[in-house]
Amino acid sequence: MKVTVDVDCTPEEARRFLGLPDLTPVHDLYLDKMKETMEEGITPDTIEKLMRSWGPMSEAGLSMWTRFFDQIGGAKK
Repeated sequence: MKVTVDVDCTPEEARRFLGLPDLTPVHDLYLDKMKETMEEGITPDTIEKLMRSWGPMSEAGLSMWTRFFDQIGGAKK
């Protein structure tokens, strides 16, 4: 037996029906921050923060990549 139910509702109505939280304020803050970053441009500090948070092992991963690029570039310590 196969039963099909079609529900015609907006995403907001579905969210409320399922009891999911309203993340609109969080989404708006995220968009505002992204717009601000795009307007100001990306600074080296911003790139460093991204690398620290996204890289494997965070701080240790950043140190590893820094040493790696220093060796490739022939940087003296």
